[in-house]
Amino acid sequence: MSSTTVETAPMVYPDSDGMPMADNTKQFRAIVTIQGNLEGWFRDRADVFVAGDLLWYPVEGRPDIRRAPDVLVVFGRPKGDRGSYRQWEEEGIAPQVVFEVLSPGNTLTEIAAKFEFYDEYGVEEYYLYDPESGDMSGWRREGGRLRVITAIDEWVSPRLGIRFARVGDEVRLYLPDGRPFASFVEVQAQLEQERRRAEAEQQRAEEAQQRAEAERQRAEAERQRAEAEFQRAERLAARLRALGIDPDADG
Repeated sequence: MSSTTVETAPMVYPDSDGMPMADNTKQFRAIVTIQGNLEGWFRDRADVFVAGDLLWYPVEGRPDIRRAPDVLVVFGRPKGDRGSYRQWEEEGIAPQVVFEVLSPGNTLTEIAAKFEFYDEYGVEEYYLYDPESGDMSGWRREGGRLRVITAIDEWVSPRLGIRFARVGDEVRLYLPDGRPFASFVEVQAQLEQERRRAEAEQQRAEEAQQRAEAERQRAEAERQRAEAEFQRAERLAARLRALGIDPDADG
């Protein structure tokens, strides 16, 4: 009697879903801005992982169950590069905060499917941004379900600490220290402005130092002239005394 061993192929969890990160420049810029500002804010937190356009697999053995949020934030997991976020390899911790940025190609069915996924698999805060209109919608987990945030203006994320504020017709994001989210170009412009300001301050300091040195040299020259005058007066007085004349006597 012979026995056969059935070998099963290893489960494959692709690192890409074959879809582009963004459909246009506005969507791409919004994704990169949100991801970059959040990663920058939590740069000193070793236990906060921030990623953009990363496939999330919540269920082991089910590579068909997956989503690639435009931005995800996971508290309680270390930083580091990943090809995908496989929840069973991450101590079972689901991303707590997710951002999606709409593109013109999104359908209502796609949007609804994403919401159902995030609702089912434990996301605590879900934000949906429309870069065309500047509008933002949000949901927060309450009672085991994602519930709509009815007043997004001046809303502060419980997890992130960031503030949402309506400015005109659009909603803008602000870091916990009050700074607005900035794009890469804006950050570069700020850095250049800071560089120029630092150079100007350095130049002013150098000019002040040069003025101080010039004043010191003038003071030293005045001291030397005064010393020379004193020595000449002393020599004259000595000659007068040699002639029997008291230079200190009243005339």
